[in-house]
Amino acid sequence: MRWTESDLVREIVQYGSKVLRRTCSPVTEVDDEVRALIRDLFDSLEEAEGVGLAAPQIGVCRRVIIVDVSSAEPSLPPIALVNPVIDIGQGMVTAEEGCLSIPDVYGDVSRYTNIEVSAVDQAGELFKFTADGFYARVLQHEIDHLDGKLFIDHLAPLKRQLMRGALKRIKKEGEQWDKRHMIG
Repeated sequence: MRWTESDLVREIVQYGSKVLRRTCSPVTEVDDEVRALIRDLFDSLEEAEGVGLAAPQIGVCRRVIIVDVSSAEPSLPPIALVNPVIDIGQGMVTAEEGCLSIPDVYGDVSRYTNIEVSAVDQAGELFKFTADGFYARVLQHEIDHLDGKLFIDHLAPLKRQLMRGALKRIKKEGEQWDKRHMIG
């Protein structure tokens, strides 16, 4: 699939779509197509008013995420990560999460409080950095998407059961997205 300047804001894929449950392919080269995908992710995230977005959430199963927590943590600029990996995680904290692909559904998820991440940047260079607190939580949430995991997968079975009605409604939208885009 090729992207053009006119395709910048993409529809956010909803829960129920098979693309959200797939393990994404690594990016072998950061080329113009990958940089266009990153622009699309940033434009789509801005439109959706979120703090993070993974490529599968706009229907592209590649290992690319973006995070923009600058509204909560102004010292942290927006970042794009290609093939991100959590190398080390320490400490645990439970906090409420939501997801643009599962609108109006929230749940308490335990995540590492501090992480060390390796990734490739938009220039194709490998780099490492550490993150903590909310920033670390968002990074873990988005990296989960690259492995077909959603925040609801981390919830207790009873909590998921209580969400069943909302999830069923959203799942229909995701299945419709698959049909429109011929995802089998």
